[in-house]
Amino acid sequence: MTNDYVSVVYDEKRTPKTGYPFKLVSYLFSRFGMKKGDRLLEIGCGRGEFISAFQSLCLDCYAVECSERSLKTLAGIKIKKADISKEKLPYEDNTFDIVYHKSLIEHLYTSDNLMKETVRVLKPGGRVIILTPDWVSQMKVFYEDFTHSRPYDINSVSDLLKVYGFKDVRAELFYQLPILWRYSALKIVCRFFQLLFSVTVARKLTKITGIKFFRWSVELMVLGSGVKPIRND
Repeated sequence: MTNDYVSVVYDEKRTPKTGYPFKLVSYLFSRFGMKKGDRLLEIGCGRGEFISAFQSLCLDCYAVECSERSLKTLAGIKIKKADISKEKLPYEDNTFDIVYHKSLIEHLYTSDNLMKETVRVLKPGGRVIILTPDWVSQMKVFYEDFTHSRPYDINSVSDLLKVYGFKDVRAELFYQLPILWRYSALKIVCRFFQLLFSVTVARKLTKITGIKFFRWSVELMVLGSGVKPIRND
């Protein structure tokens, strides 16, 4: 008998829950102009922390996941089973205002089914929001997760969204430090740390000192977004 990915990698003793999901979701809600009542789908919701946070902001939330643990334990979440690497999403065309996923796309050998299904279920004018590890900053630790299959950087996320027809495409390096979302000038300190420390060293410093700024100023994500055209060009 084998355990599934979520039950091992996201066991709460190994990866304790924090207040970060709510902080990130609140930031995305504001930045991308979401409104109460918007219909949002999270693909690969894992333990449900992000979809629960979106739900607390009064979005109409849905989720898909292939982990049996998630399907059994996420009470209060409208969740369905789907393997996005090969299966269709169990929703009608033009259903959602927002499709969101974090730390998902890098687990897929090919993103084709994910992207086609995202386009299909988004309403015209709807937005996709992607967060994935930045290969440039994380290349030495990327494959410590044995399920990681394909790395991305700013250019590849941007091109991916454009190839599948999204407009108003943005892709940028993203710091998982809420203080930087308010005070972007502090990124100068982060860039200095990036010259001094590898991700491995920054993680050790955070473990020794308890100061998260070391790790998350060096270990970056890519944030990508795009809008489904209201009608085809």
